[in-house]
Amino acid sequence: MIEKKVSKPGNRADLRLDTLIRIRWLAIIGQTAAVFLVWFGLGFEFYLELCLVLIALSAWLNLFLRLRYRASFRLTGHAALALLSYDILQLSLLLYLTGGLQNPFSILLIVPVVVSATTQGFWQFIPLGALTMVAATLLVFFHLPLPWYPGEEFQLPLVYIAGNWVALVSTLIFTAVYAYRVADEARNLSDALAATELVLQREQHLSLLDGLAAAAAHELGTPLATIALVSKEMQRELADDSPLREDAMLLRAQAERCREILQKLTSLSGEGEEHIGRMRLSSLMEEVASPHRDFGIAIDLVPGSVPGEPVLNRNPAILYGLGNLIENAVDFAESRVKFSARWNDDSVTIQISDDGKGFSRDLLERVGDPFVTTRKSEKRESGGGLGLGLFIAKTLLQRNGATIEFSNAANPGEHGAVVSVTWPRQYFEKSDEPAVIEHPQNVPVALATD
Repeated sequence: MIEKKVSKPGNRADLRLDTLIRIRWLAIIGQTAAVFLVWFGLGFEFYLELCLVLIALSAWLNLFLRLRYRASFRLTGHAALALLSYDILQLSLLLYLTGGLQNPFSILLIVPVVVSATTQGFWQFIPLGALTMVAATLLVFFHLPLPWYPGEEFQLPLVYIAGNWVALVSTLIFTAVYAYRVADEARNLSDALAATELVLQREQHLSLLDGLAAAAAHELGTPLATIALVSKEMQRELADDSPLREDAMLLRAQAERCREILQKLTSLSGEGEEHIGRMRLSSLMEEVASPHRDFGIAIDLVPGSVPGEPVLNRNPAILYGLGNLIENAVDFAESRVKFSARWNDDSVTIQISDDGKGFSRDLLERVGDPFVTTRKSEKRESGGGLGLGLFIAKTLLQRNGATIEFSNAANPGEHGAVVSVTWPRQYFEKSDEPAVIEHPQNVPVALATD
């Protein structure tokens, strides 16, 4: 039984860029409304132009990110840390211009930390918490006067401001830790359920395999016994110098060999599956592509030429996910599909491209989402599908550590869709050493997968 270690969900960076952009738009609208209300509604004077410049900078950043990346783009840990740090610094500068920690909106400093605690790992939100504390401390001593009525200056006692600082830091720590624990337990529970599903699926497949092997052995046993009996009689009747005697002996030996193979099949699960448990990347590609070769579309296999070909554990989820991507490419290709691979010491990448019309521009934003059809093609009926097959394939591959990128051919003279699937090599090429997955209550639970 081969076991693997599933990385702790709390260490993953799964924050969507679109989510962060939407939250920042809400902050921009709120900040704009607040400064206009204070300036025009209350008549308080402060550095309005500088405040609007800071707000416009956030709006420009949002527009740049929206145009540069797709809505479904997911941030790495460092990218999320950088963007959330910017939000803290931008708000801190606004607070510096409008009274520092005396400003009642200073409590909003904890929002980026809570967002990070909910979606990032422990070591991602700790630096944000430290940055927020430093900014809050500096705002106690360094800030411009709080906007107030003309000719008057409003100044709170230092003891009261210190109380605000203690309240903000306490709220920050409690809220961030609480949000992190709740989100981390939810992720752990989700991964534990997914692991259970994979184990149950594997056991079910093994049971079915045992049943089929036993049925095949039973059905083929009678004709093989007949062949062995007839060949034995032929061997007995033929003279020693007959040219057919050697053929009869070969026929009997091959019948015996078939019976031995069937006996091995009936005890397949009890032999540890060593002979099918591991496979080279080129073998994986051939197995994935072979069922789709009989549809009039050529599938070109281009395995990598770099020495040190990856070897992985046989994984039904990866086989199904890549098979669905190949099927989708065959459906929309005009004449050819290219199935290539490359690797180095750090990563393994499989790329599937076709010579069809490619993805439409608006579809690239949402490809792989459920209930979104893939591409329009004359080969498909007018009704199309629901896009669930591609969604399931994408989900299975991502659960197995892959990063998936959908695009169109960019080289001159080429057209069609391109799907790139990339794994960290240490995750793709798993060892045979047993490992465990951590249960939500920190109870080790063995996870057996293919």
